[in-house]
Amino acid sequence: MSLGGKRIGVVIPTRNEAGALPAVLAAMPVFVDAVAIGDFRSNDGTPQIGRRAGAIVVEVTGPGYGRACLEAIAALPPVDILVFVDGDAADDLSAMPRLLAPILAGEAEFTLGSRVLGKREPGALTPQQIFGNWLACTLIRLIWGRNFTDLGPFRAISRDAFDQLVMADLNFGWTVEMQIKAARQGLPIFEIPVDYRRRIGVSKVSGTVSGTIRAGVKILWVIGREAMTARSGTRSRP
Repeated sequence: MSLGGKRIGVVIPTRNEAGALPAVLAAMPVFVDAVAIGDFRSNDGTPQIGRRAGAIVVEVTGPGYGRACLEAIAALPPVDILVFVDGDAADDLSAMPRLLAPILAGEAEFTLGSRVLGKREPGALTPQQIFGNWLACTLIRLIWGRNFTDLGPFRAISRDAFDQLVMADLNFGWTVEMQIKAARQGLPIFEIPVDYRRRIGVSKVSGTVSGTIRAGVKILWVIGREAMTARSGTRSRP
């Protein structure tokens, strides 16, 4: 089944999400054509849950959010639109039709689910996540003149536009790299308000002090790298 004549592929990076993944897969809209899970060394049955639900499960070659996304994408059958979803059941998948609508209508190539513009359960975003999002989005606006409110994981992009971005980051800088490269290339981008719940389980990034620090440093590093890349005209590297 497709939506508006377009084939939809969903990408889910996971690591030990057995408590949440069944809810994520059960909420997957019926128009989704394929789901690919990029899993890194889960030992709680996450890959088995995905396979039983009919998802393509890729046991990725190394750690990293971006790596899991890239290797899952490579395993998908041909699709027209990629949708990125976290495996922690925090994203409200009922918003997927709204996320896809501007792309299907030819008005956008890239849509971002903004947790800032939507409703959030108390505690769904930590104070450091809120500050980090604000800082990153402020820097993007100052450097590239593009307004974003969030670096949220729930997003959709046409496959052609995604291929043009030549994504390189393999871990914490994935989301901000995608937004910066899309802004640099002048892609039509919409932000869509989406609701956000408290995740099931403990975050491997924001759930630890070291993870939060490493993610924040990497996001700032990616912003600096992309700014220098734009100035020098060289290609981004992970």
